[in-house]
Amino acid sequence: MTLQSPRERFQQHKIGNHISAHDGTRTTFARMTPGFNVRVYGILLITGPADGGRHVLVADELIKGQRITKFPGGGLEYGEGPKDCLVREVREEIGVEAFDVQHFYTTDFFQESAFRPGQQIISIYYTFRVADPLAIPVSTVPFDFKQSVKDEESFRWLELSRAKADDATLPIDRVVLGMLLAH
Repeated sequence: MTLQSPRERFQQHKIGNHISAHDGTRTTFARMTPGFNVRVYGILLITGPADGGRHVLVADELIKGQRITKFPGGGLEYGEGPKDCLVREVREEIGVEAFDVQHFYTTDFFQESAFRPGQQIISIYYTFRVADPLAIPVSTVPFDFKQSVKDEESFRWLELSRAKADDATLPIDRVVLGMLLAH
């Protein structure tokens, strides 16, 4: 008998406004109803080598034609914990291994998804470290994309002494950036 993760045992597929779920023995269909969308984001802070100031890594993304500045991270997948999600997202998006992952903030107010109306966003933020943060490929120009024709992503260091909460696009990220600015 091969052991499978819960994610492998139970696969879901979105079909219109219905969801199809198959657990290996049966397929069920259910109408999608308003629900929760759990997002997990990372806060990578460094002291700038040139200026000695604090910087935080941000992701500039082109999502469905919209330019968004946010913290690196993404959606929690079925069968993984929030810390596992962050480690996976950092590996997938940035190409480095996250360690020393520490809880920073969890959403404590209602926020509807900007991309999926009817879904409430629950965002969990963790600080983390990487072996060599200066080896992460970054740009000094916001939205430094190669094509700007499909969903793309680039990273940059945001200097906290010059930042303001509105530098983040999404409402929950603005709260978190404000918390970083207050420290």
